[in-house]
Amino acid sequence: MTYQETLDYLYRQMPEYQRIGHLAYKPGLDNSLRLDEMFGHPHRKFKTIHVGGTNGKGSISHLLAAVLQEAGYKVGLYTSPHLIDFRERIRVDGKMIDKQYVIDFVEKYRNEFEPVMPSFFELSMEMAFMYFAEQKVDVALIEVGLGGRLDSTNIISPDLSIITNIGFDHMRYLGDTLPRIATEKAGIIKPHTPVVIGEIEQDEVRKVFVDKANSMEAKIIFAEEVMPDYSAQSNNGKWHIQNNIYKNLTNELGGFAQEKNSKTVLVAIEELIKLGYNIPTKAVYMGFENVTRLTGLMGRWQVLQDKPKVICDTGHNAHGIRYVARQLETEKYQQLRIVVGMANDKDVDTVLSLLPTHATYYFARASVDRALDEKILADKAADFGLKGKAFHTVATAVETAKNDSADNDLIFIGGSNFVVADALPLFFTSIE
Repeated sequence: MTYQETLDYLYRQMPEYQRIGHLAYKPGLDNSLRLDEMFGHPHRKFKTIHVGGTNGKGSISHLLAAVLQEAGYKVGLYTSPHLIDFRERIRVDGKMIDKQYVIDFVEKYRNEFEPVMPSFFELSMEMAFMYFAEQKVDVALIEVGLGGRLDSTNIISPDLSIITNIGFDHMRYLGDTLPRIATEKAGIIKPHTPVVIGEIEQDEVRKVFVDKANSMEAKIIFAEEVMPDYSAQSNNGKWHIQNNIYKNLTNELGGFAQEKNSKTVLVAIEELIKLGYNIPTKAVYMGFENVTRLTGLMGRWQVLQDKPKVICDTGHNAHGIRYVARQLETEKYQQLRIVVGMANDKDVDTVLSLLPTHATYYFARASVDRALDEKILADKAADFGLKGKAFHTVATAVETAKNDSADNDLIFIGGSNFVVADALPLFFTSIE
């Protein structure tokens, strides 16, 4: 099989949750445990750091990976979903997994894994673990896919767990209150394993984490309550951070969400050092300043072009869109144009209520089964005073927005990972 034929087989045999939604969702660890035994428990051959939460998992995973790479570690990185190429999910020192490895893995093992009937995510994860083991990585950042307690990745025994924040997302599976969602996310807290919690907005959520950590005899660190001298200022599209340990630290990622993500990463680094990781101060500076080059991260308040300025961001729920709306208020432009689309299982009304009414909208449907019909989105948006036209594809929406724009207009593209995924190839010919 070719690489594309291999991907077509994977999507056909094991539909991807991110693309088709609940029909692909397989809760529980049974399949993951069976696959893991089948492949000889490859994740036990390297250290791991587990990253869960509602938003910020990808940014925090990539930031930590960049720092650890600069510290001299060989670093695996498993994240999801991908934006352009499946191989973005599986990287070693920032380099994507080889296409031939993906082909060979499927051809070599399909007769073994097909009877298990794994989900796309379960098989992708095991492929990542095998690849990391064969590449002899020192440590791998493993991003939770959905939830935590029943997520496929929860078979690992990490050195450190990180839970970024708790917001309303995937409520069909995780619960309809923040404490219930927190209970699922807290499932990655392991016995005698320290856990760093990034953001806490409710005492009830805090109690969930404290109770779980106590039951696991696990050290719990709330990032908002340590490093009291921490401050961060946004300037020229980057964050400039100050504290007693790191003076004049620059985070290349400029999205407003990165203020708290940065602190969570710095607190996690301090815990890793206590666990015996050798992370020189210089590695932190270099990792933060060069995270996109070191890891290939895309889609986090990413400037795609100037004149007109085009920015994309993968924020896709109320918690993430609040940051986007705040940041749009700080931008200077003649006219704001927003290309927006959403998945059909998100809290559409809440997200729409957060978006600016003075913008011109281009409602688009991403090229996945889960995408909300653009006309339905436009109708819902009208109830919130958002005016614009509907487009059947992201490409036509983006091109129309660009054609409508003057050089000093601003185009924002977002609302869904899938909208950003469809938009990025319009600006990049390759991500090799």
